[in-house]
Formats: sequence, C-alpha cells, structure tokens
Amino acid sequence: MNTPLETRPPLPPFTRETAIQKVRMAEDGWNSRDPQRVSLVYTPDSQWRNRAEFPCGRTQIVEFLTRKWAQELDYRLIKELWAFEDSRIAVRFAYEWHDDSGQWFRSYGNENWQFDANGLMEFRYACINDLPIEETERKFFWPLGRRPDDHPGLSDLGL
Repeated sequence: MNTPLETRPPLPPFTRETAIQKVRMAEDGWNSRDPQRVSLVYTPDSQWRNRAEFPCGRTQIVEFLTRKWAQELDYRLIKELWAFEDSRIAVRFAYEWHDDSGQWFRSYGNENWQFDANGLMEFRYACINDLPIEETERKFFWPLGRRPDDHPGLSDLGL
C-alpha cells in the first residue's frame, strides 16, 4: 500500500490536460538521468517491459536505468501524448544519444502506462527501435537536463 508521501499528482482519471502534464513530468524526470529520482514515480512493485528486459520493482528499475545511462551518453528525450483513458496513458517518444565510440542514435518508441489511484505508474510497456544517425542529423540541441519549453516537440520536428 502506498503512503500519502508516495502520491504523484496529477491523479487518474486523466483529462487531456492532466495527461499532457503527466507526460511532460515523465520526460523531465528521464532527462534528469537520475535513476533514483525516476524510480520514485513508479509503484514499489512496478512491472516493466523494455525491449528484452523486464524489471520489476524500484530496485531493478534503478539498476536498469543506471546501466542504460552509462551506455547511452548525452541522452536527450522528447515524449508526446498519443492517447489516454481513465488511468492509462499512451505516449510516443524519441531520444538521441551516442555510445562510447561516438556513434549517434535516435531511438524511437511507444509506451503504454497504467497508474494506480495515487498517480504512481504500475505498468510500463515500451517498444523501442534504434536508428544510427550522423551527428549532423541530430535535432535535440539543449543543455543536458530538462528540455526548454520553447524547444520544438516531436510533431514540430517532423518525428
């Protein structure tokens, strides 16, 4: 059972406005690249599917994200609301990163989220594809951290 300290507004059922807010908050958290901070928006027993990995619970989420951001360098992410209903939100996203050899990638994907009554994510199902790109093809140019409000979103960038 979640304590009141584990409440993460906005809470379901979502409206278009609160779903967009929840998506932006998730984007901001992931752009922090702080595994511990990110893990706190998930239920203690949250279940994920991320490519071929299936982390369960906050400890495994922290371990997963720590490995991810050690490999995906200069990570910058944009998420966009796709659909919502009651306690569920679907998003599409893209992020850019490079590996330790300097090869850049743009990773595209979709996520389906389900939240508990306290606004914590119970389930996260992600499908992701990685596209090698040249550094000159990059589109995400902001200092590491939160995407500035005036930076174009996915639709604006034609992604």
